[in-house]
Amino acid sequence: MQLGVTIRYERGDFEGGYCVLKEQKLLLVNRRLLPLRKSAVLALALHEIGLENVFLKPAVREYIEDEVAKAARSVP
Repeated sequence: MQLGVTIRYERGDFEGGYCVLKEQKLLLVNRRLLPLRKSAVLALALHEIGLENVFLKPAVREYIEDEVAKAARSVP
C-alpha cells in the first residue's frame, strides 16, 4: 500500500513535516539537517499521516513510536 505522499528535500528556514499543497500530499525535509534529525522529522511526519493500516517492520515502527514519545516529552 502506498501512502500517496511525495517526499521533498529542500533548503529553508524550517525542519520539515507533513503538509498538503494544492491537494498534493507532501513531506518536506530540510536538506541541511543532520541525518539523525532528518530521520526524526520523517518519523514524526509519518506518524502524523497515520500508519495504523500499513505494514512496517517492527524496528521501524518502534523507531517512529520512540521519536513521537521524545517529541511529546519536549513539549512544555
